[in-house]
Amino acid sequence: MINREIIRIKIVQLTYAYYQNGNKNIDTAEKELFFSLSKAYDLYNYLLALMVAIAKESRRRLEIEQARSQREGKEPPSGKFAYNRFTMQLEENYQLNEFMETQKKTWNDEPEFVARLFDQVEASQIYKDYMESKEDSYASDRELWRKLYRTLIQDNENLDALLEQQSLYWNDDKEVVDTFVLKTIKRFEEKNKAKQELLPEYGSEEEKDFARKLFRATILNANEYQRYMSEASRNWDFSRLAYMDVVIMQIAIAEMLTFPSIPISVTINEYVEMAKLYSTYKSGGYINGMLDSIARHLIKTGRMMKSMTDPKEKNQNQE
Repeated sequence: MINREIIRIKIVQLTYAYYQNGNKNIDTAEKELFFSLSKAYDLYNYLLALMVAIAKESRRRLEIEQARSQREGKEPPSGKFAYNRFTMQLEENYQLNEFMETQKKTWNDEPEFVARLFDQVEASQIYKDYMESKEDSYASDRELWRKLYRTLIQDNENLDALLEQQSLYWNDDKEVVDTFVLKTIKRFEEKNKAKQELLPEYGSEEEKDFARKLFRATILNANEYQRYMSEASRNWDFSRLAYMDVVIMQIAIAEMLTFPSIPISVTINEYVEMAKLYSTYKSGGYINGMLDSIARHLIKTGRMMKSMTDPKEKNQNQE
């Protein structure tokens, strides 16, 4: 689950913190990096468990309504949502249960929040259409939760605030982790029952190596990379750079030089987007130009064995 997008975000955050922290110990900082990455996987499981918590709240209320209907001799309410086959399967999932057993905090600690979120679910048109529909299948049960997640959980300011209170690490993780939760919902199959596989923390050791090598290269070669910035910035006002801009470019240079298989354009685009999120309003455009100049300088001086499209050739292709 932990991909290069999350890794890059964490390395930007941890590198900035490394220079702000008086105790500059790279081994300690590396441990913090991997702990921070593990917290992103915690969030993935925690958000899966939120759907189970909503289903449990629905069953709790259903039992109350059924008892009342029985006393009053009325028709009992439908249990279609409460016993939705997707959330029942998720509730029984071995991996999710094993994970949640190790956690000190669960959604049982947030009954009011879960109750309010279920109120929102019940009030939604998605829920009403589902309850009124005559379709009764696992596929429709799963699709309901994909729609509910995208509508009520993915963009939920109250949930974001709650998660931020619970872990500072989750501040910038949720947007990316949401995509993995939605991917997981889509991958669920009824035939797999409780053995349905969730996304692994790391898809391969390659991602761990990427994180370790990129972070260490960024820190250990900092002086060298900043010299490259100075050499390539003769036509740029280096003093205009915010400190975060320097950190972002330092990491981008580390990636360009350390990973031959990653195209320069991919690296530049990734860190330009990062600058838009974490630095000043104008940083994205400025860093784009700077990194382009630095990359061409490194190729010209023989320090980097990669290729780039010539600006004239690029303009001709666009025409």
